[in-house]
Amino acid sequence: MRWIEGGAHDIGVTGADLAIMTGHVAQFFVRDDEWSSALDTLRAALRTGGRLAFETRNPGAREWEHWTRERARTVVDPTAGPIETWTDVHDVRAGVVSCTNHYVFAASGEELVSPVQLRFHTRDELAASLAAAGFELDHLYGDWDRRPAGPTTPELIVVATTSR
Repeated sequence: MRWIEGGAHDIGVTGADLAIMTGHVAQFFVRDDEWSSALDTLRAALRTGGRLAFETRNPGAREWEHWTRERARTVVDPTAGPIETWTDVHDVRAGVVSCTNHYVFAASGEELVSPVQLRFHTRDELAASLAAAGFELDHLYGDWDRRPAGPTTPELIVVATTSR
């Protein structure tokens, strides 16, 4: 067994048994051509019958409506100490959320600001894009407890198998 860490275009192998996308990374492919290219590359790296697994937020849950300064949270990094973080949403259009992530380091008062766009794919969009890339959708869960995906479950957790 061999573990390869990297982006879809960094894999450089064929015949892999499993590809995993973590940390809601599927949402960072905002344009259809970017998403299709990533799926095509992953499909090429997997053997027939290989699996792809990833999670993305369910647009039906409308999680971005809760991303406000008032809902800031503090995380503690072992090196940097307490970090206050929150997200400001600027625009939601055609499944794409434009927002800014804020990180304030308590020790120094420094604030880092990171603008980002995230794509919230619907169940139907995911199923169609997977099929177009040569995957069959095996499982679609609505959260980490493996409940079925519903209209407002928080997650869309995908397990798909290569079909060709």
